Amino acid sequence: MKFDLTEEQLAVRDAARDFAQNELLPGVIERDEHQKFPAEQVKMMGELGFMGMMVDPKYGGSGMDSVSYVLAMEEISKIDASASVCMSVNNSLVCWGLEKYGNEEQKQKYLTRLAKGEIIGAFCLSEPEAGSDATSQRTTAEDKGDYYLLNGTKNWITNGNSASVYIVMAQTDASKAHKGINALIVEKGMEGFVVGKKENKLGIRGSDTHSLMFQDVKVPKANRIGDDGFGFSFAMSTLNGGRIGIASQALGIASGAMELSIAYAKERKAFGKSIAEHQAIQFKLADMATEIEAARLLCLRAAQLKDQKADFSQASAMAKLFASDVAMKTTVEAVQIHGGYGYVKEYHVERLMRDAKITQIYEGTSEIQKIVISRGLLKN
Repeated sequence: MKFDLTEEQLAVRDAARDFAQNELLPGVIERDEHQKFPAEQVKMMGELGFMGMMVDPKYGGSGMDSVSYVLAMEEISKIDASASVCMSVNNSLVCWGLEKYGNEEQKQKYLTRLAKGEIIGAFCLSEPEAGSDATSQRTTAEDKGDYYLLNGTKNWITNGNSASVYIVMAQTDASKAHKGINALIVEKGMEGFVVGKKENKLGIRGSDTHSLMFQDVKVPKANRIGDDGFGFSFAMSTLNGGRIGIASQALGIASGAMELSIAYAKERKAFGKSIAEHQAIQFKLADMATEIEAARLLCLRAAQLKDQKADFSQASAMAKLFASDVAMKTTVEAVQIHGGYGYVKEYHVERLMRDAKITQIYEGTSEIQKIVISRGLLKN
């Protein structure tokens, strides 16, 4: 077992940390308050290579490993989870899915610009009545010969208005159930494609989450990813990798909250000494650090398995399940350590607490992760 990071991985981590501190931290509270998408910062992330980290350089990517991705996601998520979820979706769900399963024409047309961060992608699976049960797709893609006629609604779509390219799962043959689902590349501006209202959310308020409506949208057959009926398998495969991204986001939210708590505990005085000298606070910090380190190791193990091209589905589910719980617990305790100051926006921890909750829900709820894990156990 080797736990040392390479010089290249450490350089990626440090670059992400510098970017987060210098570019994301200023204005993060205001962006949260006004639900403002960090467009300028996301553009810079693309220029730094953070939007297509694992994509082959021949398609405009950075050619990095998944471990480097985890390290970068943690650092950026410490400061702005709204920026990191945009990064996660673009990397894990859109770029990775296109590179692994798209054909050469699709890679040249879409992947290269996505990997460079010139445009942003969105992954469209959830519907009003198809969240955890992703097999219940009501959006339809009727086969019309050389194109599909797309109709339906998608909910809770990250990068909903900011994206230029959308990977949409839709039912072509209901008689085949999940084997009749296709994954289609839809471009913003296609006739009949409408971006709906922006959701007013508890957390990750800078991320633009929208409903999407499709009414008789003509999608060329050339925009189908993989063979006919491959859509559900495509979605499940990409979500396995997506869970590593969200687990890393949860890890970053937790570690960011702990860092703020340590700094505050050293400064705040109570009963004649800093609260860091009180055992009650020390024990809270000790629990935080232990659980965060365990979450970090789960994230890195899942990433390493992915880099080794081994089965990482169970490991990524474990990482997301545990890290998201740690994020929620840690941020609640961070607010407690800050006392009354933790309840106001300028100290950041109340925002981290609000941001943490979504990591237990999106890209597979904690309950779904337990199903994935238990199925893996019972299969072996």
